[in-house]
Amino acid sequence: MISSTQPATRDDVARHYDQLDRFYREIWGDHVHHGLWITGRETSEEATRNLMDAVVAKARLSPGMELCDVGCGYGHTSRIIATEQLVKVTGLTVSPAQQRYAVSATPPDLPATFLVEDWLHNERPTAAFDALIAIESTEHMADKARVFSEAARVLKPGGRMVICAWLANETLKPWQHRHLIEPICREGRMPGLGTQTEYTSWMTSAGFQVEDVQDVSPQVSRTWPICAWRFILRTLRRPSYIRFLLDPKNDNRIFALTMLRLWLAYHTGAMRYVIFSATKS
Repeated sequence: MISSTQPATRDDVARHYDQLDRFYREIWGDHVHHGLWITGRETSEEATRNLMDAVVAKARLSPGMELCDVGCGYGHTSRIIATEQLVKVTGLTVSPAQQRYAVSATPPDLPATFLVEDWLHNERPTAAFDALIAIESTEHMADKARVFSEAARVLKPGGRMVICAWLANETLKPWQHRHLIEPICREGRMPGLGTQTEYTSWMTSAGFQVEDVQDVSPQVSRTWPICAWRFILRTLRRPSYIRFLLDPKNDNRIFALTMLRLWLAYHTGAMRYVIFSATKS
C-alpha cells in the first residue's frame, strides 16, 4: 500500500468534506463519485448515474432488503436506491455537513437513514444487512483489513458487497509515487491507497468470496478534467472561490491542485479505479 506521509484521522477526513462541501456539490453534483462513461457521449450527470447503476446491478438488490451505504456522502445515491429498488438504506458518513444535507434532502416517508459514524468503529448490528456498498470511501480508512472484517460482521450469510476503490498501480515508477500517488493521498486526506492484489487479499481474509474485479479506469478518468475545468471557470467568475483559495484557514484548498494530479495519475496509469463484487461465505 502507498501510504501518506501525513496521517489522516477521522476528523481530518470530516474537515476535508466540510470545508469543500459547497465546492463538491457546485462543481460535480450530489453524487460525489466518479462518472462512468460507457458510450463516451454521456453528460457528467448521466455518467455518475451509470456508475450507480453498475453498483446496484452488482449488489443484486431486491425489494425488502436492507442495504448499508458506507461513506454515503450527501445521500443522493442512497435516496435513488431506496426509491427505485424498494430497499431500506442506512448511510454512514464522518462529515456532519454531508449528514445534515442528506437528512434535509430526504423525504420523511423514504426508508433511508443517515448517520455520522466512523465505519472502523461503527455501531451497526451484527448480521443486519443483505448488502453493503462503499463507493470511493475505503480510501479514507487507515485499517483496510478492518474495513472488510466489519463488512463481514454486519452482513448476513450470503450477503453481497460492492466496493468502488481508487487504487495504486501494482508497479509504480518512483516519480509516480513521489509526485502523484503520495501527494494525492496526503492532499485528499487518505491514509493510503492499496492495490488490487491487496484489496482482494483483505476481502478473502475477512471471509468473502471475490466474484468479479472490473477495472474501469479508462471509463472514469474523464471525471477529473471536467472537474478541474469547472473549478477554473468558477474561480474566474466568483470572488468567493478566490477568497477560499487565499484563506490560510482553509487547509483543504490544496485540493484544487489535487484535481490536476488525479487527471495525470489516470493518464499515466499510476492510478486505477476498480469495482469489486464479493459474497460473504
